[in-house]
Amino acid sequence: MTKNPLLQDFNTPPFSQIKEEDYKPAIKEAIQIATNEINAIVENPEAPTFENTTVALDNTGNTLDRATSIFFNLNSAETNEEIQKIAKDISPWLSEFRNDMILNEELFKRVKNIYDQLSDLNLTPEQEMLLDKQYKSFARNGANLNEADKAELRKIDAELAKLSLQFGEHVLAETNAFELLITNEDDLAGLPESAKEAAKELANSKGKEGWMITLDYPSYIPFMTYADNRELRKKLAIAFGKKGFQQNEYNNEQIVKDIVTLRHKRANLLGYKTHAHFVLEERMAETPEKVMEFLNELLEKAKPAAQREFKNLEAYAKKLDGIDQLQKWDGAYYSEKLKKELFNLDQELLKPYFKLENVINGVFTVANKLYNLQFEEIDSIDKYHEDVKTYAVTDTDGNFVSYFYADFHPRPGKRNGAWMTSYKSQYMSNDTNERPQVSIVCNFTKPTQTKPSLLTFNEVTTLFHEFGHALHGMLANTTYKSLSGTSVSWDFVELPSQVLENWCYEKEALELFAKHYETGEVIPMEYVEKIKESASFHEGMQTLRQLSFGLLDMSWHSGDSPETITNVKEFETNAFAETKLYPDVAENCMSTSFSHIFQGGYSAGYYSYKWAEVLDADAFEYFKEEGIFNKEVADKFKNNVLSKGGTEEPMELYKRFRGREPKPDALLRRAGLIDKN
Repeated sequence: MTKNPLLQDFNTPPFSQIKEEDYKPAIKEAIQIATNEINAIVENPEAPTFENTTVALDNTGNTLDRATSIFFNLNSAETNEEIQKIAKDISPWLSEFRNDMILNEELFKRVKNIYDQLSDLNLTPEQEMLLDKQYKSFARNGANLNEADKAELRKIDAELAKLSLQFGEHVLAETNAFELLITNEDDLAGLPESAKEAAKELANSKGKEGWMITLDYPSYIPFMTYADNRELRKKLAIAFGKKGFQQNEYNNEQIVKDIVTLRHKRANLLGYKTHAHFVLEERMAETPEKVMEFLNELLEKAKPAAQREFKNLEAYAKKLDGIDQLQKWDGAYYSEKLKKELFNLDQELLKPYFKLENVINGVFTVANKLYNLQFEEIDSIDKYHEDVKTYAVTDTDGNFVSYFYADFHPRPGKRNGAWMTSYKSQYMSNDTNERPQVSIVCNFTKPTQTKPSLLTFNEVTTLFHEFGHALHGMLANTTYKSLSGTSVSWDFVELPSQVLENWCYEKEALELFAKHYETGEVIPMEYVEKIKESASFHEGMQTLRQLSFGLLDMSWHSGDSPETITNVKEFETNAFAETKLYPDVAENCMSTSFSHIFQGGYSAGYYSYKWAEVLDADAFEYFKEEGIFNKEVADKFKNNVLSKGGTEEPMELYKRFRGREPKPDALLRRAGLIDKN
């Protein structure tokens, strides 16, 4: 019998050896192994101690963690119908296993026994945090419920696992189903040559004559930004906005209502008023009331600026093309034209300076100057697709830090967007510092026959953003795996990613990598100045947009009785009321493809992007004051934020880095919403 590669003792994932039929038996077996590990803790005849219970529990499930991390990462980055079918089968198993552990009375008794002795145990802050999080993971997820309620909780969790998978599959199917084939070149007027060439190659790859535009970001965004044909922009925008909102087999309206209702029931069952109350108890923000106060305070500052910007944009579109009513499919198009006019800055002028390979080297150089990291591309570890690049990361003394995987281009089996993930966390095991294996996945424009992959400036900031998350994973230096790397409060996790974006706007950093792909010329400083000047262009509108998503999320998850919501579109329209600028599009609905909150982990947490922006603007001001490559500040950030994971309360870590709590003024100054002085 062939040995299942997922159950072998491997260092890096053996992608090329894994067959689809290996996943289900491997995960079934891994669940059994983890169950046996838990039984060994429960059946230990010795009295519960921190070592034989708390630490032992943290060490369980390694085989399962590794098998599922490989599977679910591929389900996002390299999926197919068979993998999606397997995901449907195994999700309820994993949900049931987690509930078996959380609702195991004997196990909880041991954990509670130690937790009750906390003040006498003389633990380190990290050990205290591990015990506290472990106890709460039981108490907050049903360990104190009676048998009937525990059974109900299991049912809810299994159903939620199934629904969120379905939601994601529907969004991906709708994204892949739409193709706009253009056969008249006049319909491409305004589109940059690089986008036309990519559209032609895409059509050819599908055996079609002409130019093909899809809902994948590298195809969709250039068309919405540059195409002069307003009718086609409208067609594309409506297609993008109605994912999951069409009367077909991929409709997500009922799924949205079911997910929200089940989350609310679950929270009530556990003694919380709403899902948001449950989630936020363990976040920096603490309560829905605090989140709403935070969002509304920013709304008050941003709304007048956003309305001013929108009026100016409307007047500009009227002057230019006689447009009486600015629609959603006009926003990016006229914004880009106005930006070009105001700052004489054209995204297409910038792209030749942002060849993907140069930007990768740039982010590596920034990491080297800040944190003494070195990256060497290697071909000695397995990869799941030929597009993936693999690197060994070391420090300046040659010590191994991490493996790093990077997957940059769109393809049919890959969901839209960009994310960081890991195949192995960092932790200590028998005096060995087990180093992490970290991955970032993006969807950047592919190279064409005549041009390399040239990034828009937005794509450059996206790469820096995801790499910031990757640094959080790579530089982890904690004892316990459940506190390692990005295992931090959700509203703190975006700080390392968002703070790194700031380097993209700095002359000192851009000079390291922004070089013309043909001539090698460094990006002209006038462009750098224009990038900086234009950084707060339409910041009021951008802020309003982000706040609208946060408010929609909170509306879905902090209401008293979501089961009474009958109309998803109507509910969403009300949630957007205070942030509305453009006329509504009847055929469109955001909630039905809002994967962050209905498939990802951002439910009652979307506000955290803005929350982390307050932290990142405040943190970067410190770097600016001392110099953006100042080693002392970089060491403080590395030692108090990047390496610490979730070992202490985030605010304590931040204060240790910054010397005080964050202030929102830096963000408001950066956004041009208050005076810079």
